[in-house]
Amino acid sequence: MKAVYPGSFDPVTLGHLDIISRSASIVDELIVGILVNNNKKPMFTMDERLEMLRESVKDIANVTVKTFEGMTIDFARENNAKVIIRGLRVISDYETEMQIAQVNRSIDSSIETMFLATGLEFSFLSSTIAKEVAFYDAGVEKLVPPIVVTKFKEKYNK
Repeated sequence: MKAVYPGSFDPVTLGHLDIISRSASIVDELIVGILVNNNKKPMFTMDERLEMLRESVKDIANVTVKTFEGMTIDFARENNAKVIIRGLRVISDYETEMQIAQVNRSIDSSIETMFLATGLEFSFLSSTIAKEVAFYDAGVEKLVPPIVVTKFKEKYNK
């Protein structure tokens, strides 16, 4: 079974990696898709996000990282994936993700959405929180992989 795990990953966090590693243990092949989201102004370029994610998942044999534009359902179809993985932290995530899953299912009912609850230790974590913690130099090492710590230091000149 092949699955996609989409997101903007600006930047990748330990919460994302929790979902990636757990998903990779369930499916035969996992494609992490970095979405070009024109509604967001990312801190990191697409090339930086691609580098950080590839470095962070390099030891997980059945995971590849790609970029995409457009709808996740189209990305899943283009990659012959049968499942879209989505991580849930809080109830509000569920409401939003359920709406997206229902729309995707109305477009292509052959592709399922699988929700994984993030580990309890990451339930508060988002890329936005990681960026703020990094800005104030307040222990971001507990939130993101080492390559992201390095990239934050470069961005914030610390």
